[in-house]
Amino acid sequence: MDLKGKRILLGVTGGIAAYKSCELLRLFQKKGAQVRVCMTEGATQFVSSLTFASLSKCPVYLKNGGVESRPFQHIDFPRWADLYVVAPASANTIGKMANGLADDPVSLCFMSCDGPRFIAPAMNVAMYNSPGVKRNLQMLQQFENTYLLEAPAGELACGEVGQGRLLEPNQIVECIEKLPEVECSTVSRLSSSKSVEDVLGSGSEVPDNWKNGLPGNGKMVVITAGRTEESIDPVRYISNRSSGKTAVALASVFLAQGFDVQVVAGPMEASFPNGVKVQHVKSALEMHQAVLSKMNTLNVLVHCAAVADYRPKNVSDQKIKDSRSQLVLELEPNPNILRDSVAARSPGQVVVGFGLETDHFKEHALEKLQKSGADALLLNAPVDSASGFGFDSVKYALIQRDHSSVVVPEMAMGSKIDLATEIVDFAIKKLEGFHG
Repeated sequence: MDLKGKRILLGVTGGIAAYKSCELLRLFQKKGAQVRVCMTEGATQFVSSLTFASLSKCPVYLKNGGVESRPFQHIDFPRWADLYVVAPASANTIGKMANGLADDPVSLCFMSCDGPRFIAPAMNVAMYNSPGVKRNLQMLQQFENTYLLEAPAGELACGEVGQGRLLEPNQIVECIEKLPEVECSTVSRLSSSKSVEDVLGSGSEVPDNWKNGLPGNGKMVVITAGRTEESIDPVRYISNRSSGKTAVALASVFLAQGFDVQVVAGPMEASFPNGVKVQHVKSALEMHQAVLSKMNTLNVLVHCAAVADYRPKNVSDQKIKDSRSQLVLELEPNPNILRDSVAARSPGQVVVGFGLETDHFKEHALEKLQKSGADALLLNAPVDSASGFGFDSVKYALIQRDHSSVVVPEMAMGSKIDLATEIVDFAIKKLEGFHG
């Protein structure tokens, strides 16, 4: 959709993300669109209506009236607009729109609008994953001419990490621009009883954002997570310090991109968001078996778990008594899950490995990538202060295999969400390359 000359009604609801709506308005204007704004009372607590009136050069539609307010703005504004964008859309407003309630400018305009409507949610991850919000979002996806711009995962204003961030303004614009130009009479026929293909023709290219998922829709990712525990006796084991936080970040970002996310998790402290299917294991052998059993169905495999390289050759059935004498443990190697999964993969599958190093970082990582045959390897070095195990940041670099060559970037400190986003972006581009 070419936004030049389009008339856009921008609905702003309460939430810290409301400040981003100012940038969104400016981006619409730079595309050549005219913009009017309606706001909930809660939104005015974050950004004043005067700000939007100044930017749009038009009075803002407010519940309690305003400059040049008119009694039929809830009808006039939607009829004026070619499309309606609600960004950010709070949980409260989403509930109103989904259930046919209208007692503020944003929900009233939604009810009166018969053109394309774009909803960009923004809220805390706990709210976003609550049953009520999930149900309301599913209901909105069934509405005529209504398109949900799913909230990605990331660091939220409250300091938590998870799904619920407002899609960035430039991404919202890109999503709307992907909407094909069709006559208003054709758009108005889109409903839950007709697919986009029914109206536009089976040969038409349908943007992912018209569907229920973004790039990962219909695709499955398997992520290994946490650590493994190799038993010595019934009460003792060999393990490591992995908390599972990186895997949770990966699962959140993949989930936000529409993937079916399945995790094979060893023991860990971090918790996964709702919507992630978790299979719990303990030992490296159990993880090896679980991963290989999923190779026939997955599209992407990310080896994030900290797997023990060795296990005790003999495990005692009874607790080993303290004799104060030396105890000698004979160890044997565990199977290499990364290499075995690469050997078992089918064409079109993406495999990403992890390499944790404490010295000679690039040399060791390159050797592991070459021996494994993976498409990429995430080198991480949890040796700096306030990074790595149990922390939200880590020093890392994503080493990508490009045909026969390998791209080796410099390591940099970043959040685990940043790390996860790089891996997800790489996987999506790789999958697109297979189908291109």
